[in-house]
Amino acid sequence: MTESVRRVVIEADGGSRGNPGPAGYGAVLRDADTDRVLAEEGSTIGRATNNVAEYSGLIAGLRLARDHAAGAEIEVRMDSKLVVEQMSGRWKIKHPDMRPLAAEAAALAPAGTSYTWIPREQNKHADRLANEAMDGVRDGVTVAVEDSLIEEIESPAAAAAGDPPASMQAQARGWSATSHEPTTLILVRHGVTAHTVEKRFSGGLASANPPLSDEGREQVRTTAEWLAPIAEKVAVVIASPVRRTRESAEIVAEVLGAGLVEEPGFAEMEFGIWDGMTFGEVAKAHPEMLDAWLGSLDAAPEGGESFRIVEERVLAGLQRVLAEHAGKTVVVVSHVTPIKTLVSHAVNAPLDAVFRMELTPASVTVVSFFGGGADGDEPRTSMRLYNALPPARDAFADPTRW
Repeated sequence: MTESVRRVVIEADGGSRGNPGPAGYGAVLRDADTDRVLAEEGSTIGRATNNVAEYSGLIAGLRLARDHAAGAEIEVRMDSKLVVEQMSGRWKIKHPDMRPLAAEAAALAPAGTSYTWIPREQNKHADRLANEAMDGVRDGVTVAVEDSLIEEIESPAAAAAGDPPASMQAQARGWSATSHEPTTLILVRHGVTAHTVEKRFSGGLASANPPLSDEGREQVRTTAEWLAPIAEKVAVVIASPVRRTRESAEIVAEVLGAGLVEEPGFAEMEFGIWDGMTFGEVAKAHPEMLDAWLGSLDAAPEGGESFRIVEERVLAGLQRVLAEHAGKTVVVVSHVTPIKTLVSHAVNAPLDAVFRMELTPASVTVVSFFGGGADGDEPRTSMRLYNALPPARDAFADPTRW
């Protein structure tokens, strides 16, 4: 993640509800010198045993270190005596299911990696991530981008489940010297549809355009009610014209008592012939096309859009919003790809950063643009990300303090 990180600590855990049963893992990557969280992951792995889930958490943590702290010295801390002793070489790996996982972990771990057993109460962060994944409120990697004005990244729902470390308290850096009021975009991802639940590609207006499910409507209403204390600050709700975002925006606008307009630039990427298919189905039916898409920001599915094309129209939409609502707070209800694109732009990250983000349904991302633009300068930004469903207006973060 940064050349200044010399030593990192990986905290990892995994669990299974049934052993074997529905399983998930959590992994946290910290700067060992500052205790700052660099990245974290909570994901499910289907049906598995506790030990498989614990090894999966270790592997995820080592991947985080590879991707965000390359070259750093690594200490792994886990409350699994089995994994720690086996990876330290003191216990033999007898179970056939463990051997390939241990081999994968060993291949990821650089020379000198150390393994430390810690009591379960000292591994609460990783345990919480694993349980959030199994509860269906988290899926994937969340990254704190250094020197980009994302101070830290955390989930209100996660914080409600336990005390978050001080380094994960989300704070935004303001620009008190600017002469302009910031333009603040509260970015809300739409609630789930049938395609979301089944993890199918679901594009923009040229797609099957599925509606929100009952669960999706409830998710969005929960988020809107969490934002209700700042309703008076919201000038307007801006929606992608796609059905699921329009329906989500209507709920948000109703709760906040705000007007509703559409911005076509914030529609989801068009996936062409992949629309309605799962990733696995695409990989089987269109392997070469998928490889090209994953390998180039300029590649597109047949009949669909590339990430570069989406970036162009999303940023054009952003400029329209900044021009029309300068100095105001607006809620933008959009999709995964446009929101990730806006985040990458806000923190001046390369566009391929979209591959390293995860946004849960009805999550909230706050981006403020301070000055710039009028005189040709790039606007300075500050960002806070709450990547989960806010469970209540008084949980973890208070929107009235934004």
